[in-house]
Amino acid sequence: MRFWVGAYAGDAGSAEGIGILQAGDADSVWASGPLGMVGTAVAAPGSASWLAAHPTHDLLYAALESDGTVQAYRRTSETRLTPVGPAIEAGESVCHVAVSPDATFLVASCWSDGRVVRIDLDAAGRPSRPVIAAEATDPWGSDSAESGVSTGARVSGAVVPDLAAAARALREAAGDEYGDLVPAYDVPAYDVPAYDAVPETDAESEEAAIGPRVSRSHQAIFLPSGLVATTDMGLDLVRFWRPGQSGLRFVQQVVLPKGSGPRHGLWHPSGHLYVVTELSREVFVLAPDAEGRWHIISGQPLVGSLDTDTAAELCASRDGSTLYAGVRGSDTIGVLAVRGAGEALQFTALADAGTHWPRHHVVVNDTLLVAGQLADEIVSLPLDARTGVPGRVRHRTASPSPTRLLPMR
Repeated sequence: MRFWVGAYAGDAGSAEGIGILQAGDADSVWASGPLGMVGTAVAAPGSASWLAAHPTHDLLYAALESDGTVQAYRRTSETRLTPVGPAIEAGESVCHVAVSPDATFLVASCWSDGRVVRIDLDAAGRPSRPVIAAEATDPWGSDSAESGVSTGARVSGAVVPDLAAAARALREAAGDEYGDLVPAYDVPAYDVPAYDAVPETDAESEEAAIGPRVSRSHQAIFLPSGLVATTDMGLDLVRFWRPGQSGLRFVQQVVLPKGSGPRHGLWHPSGHLYVVTELSREVFVLAPDAEGRWHIISGQPLVGSLDTDTAAELCASRDGSTLYAGVRGSDTIGVLAVRGAGEALQFTALADAGTHWPRHHVVVNDTLLVAGQLADEIVSLPLDARTGVPGRVRHRTASPSPTRLLPMR
């Protein structure tokens, strides 16, 4: 089968634009065969780092991260795309786009200025009229006591537990041998170790991990209830919105541990929202209560990841029983089993990603495809039928600065 490949171009990477990957036979729904790049579908010097497809039309939307715009493309042949209309201004370092299920709008998330932007789509799928949603504010302030956010307090519908005190107590109980496995909730955000393997041109630079705290929008997720959830990695927020004709109306926010850095998430058929945190390398489980207010239900650290690591993408197995979280630095894939009715996660393994800087990955039946951004390649890993744990690299192919793998319809 084939995939669209988003990638960094120009000063940020070595790609020319949006590529096409073939995994196995072109007409097969399996991706376990040899890998190969078919070519470049369209030039995109603005770095098409994220791609999303229109649900019915043969259209593709790209976040042109370096340009701060969203561009629509129409598929004109098996291997070619052509731009549709002008690029739409979104915001600095736009890094994600998501299309609404009814195809009436898309949401763009912007890294550098923290914008969440609603962009209209007409009946033909052409984008227009960007509307910027309400800005996020730091729930922790410069100091949690000064900002009125005390441990155990409710902040806009979210319970902020005393995680700092709990971390200190757990570390003391664990002793020197196991204390370093306790997540550093008691370490201020500006003390989080800096990235040591991110290129200077990558928008996710060292500034993300150290002072000052600023809004860093990273993803939008459409929920079956009609809400849109967005992650703000800089301010440790998951915000919920109700779409309307005039834009996005803020509903509530859930505050994650300070310095955790919520990056990407996925909705699970059990009704839970799973969110991976880039800086603390954990997966949190969020769920609504009887009144529809969202809360943190549980969390699971990616055991064995290093303090200098940063988590990236989160995806699920075909049946939803297993989650896969990419970890950059040590270049691993965290494997978590979904337990109970989806409210709990159990860490299973930390497997070798088989490539350097696993920026994005996707499950296709019995195969995990991984985009190794800094290795300039895409690899395939077989998934164990019983445990779901990825095995050793089965196939690999050169691919310049890959950042997103999107299955073709």
